[in-house]
Amino acid sequence: MYTSINFKTKKAFKEAVAAGKRIEVFQPNDMFNKTEQVRAQSFKAPVHVVIEGPHFPEPHRWYAKATIENGIVTKVT
Repeated sequence: MYTSINFKTKKAFKEAVAAGKRIEVFQPNDMFNKTEQVRAQSFKAPVHVVIEGPHFPEPHRWYAKATIENGIVTKVT
C-alpha cells in the first residue's frame, strides 16, 4: 500500500504521523477494491497494513507497518 503523500523516507513518514498530519492509504491497481474494505474496517477497529515507499516508478527503499484508524494512519513502526 502507498500513502496519500509520496514520502521519500520512512523517517519523513513517521515524523508526519507524529505531527498529526492526516495521511490516508491506498492500494494502486486494486482490482478487488480492498482499499475500500480497509477504510470500512478501520471504523470498527484498528487495521494494520504494510506501507512501501517511495511510490512507483521509483524503486521502493523503505517499508513500514502502519495502524489505520478511522481511515487515517495513526501509528507507524
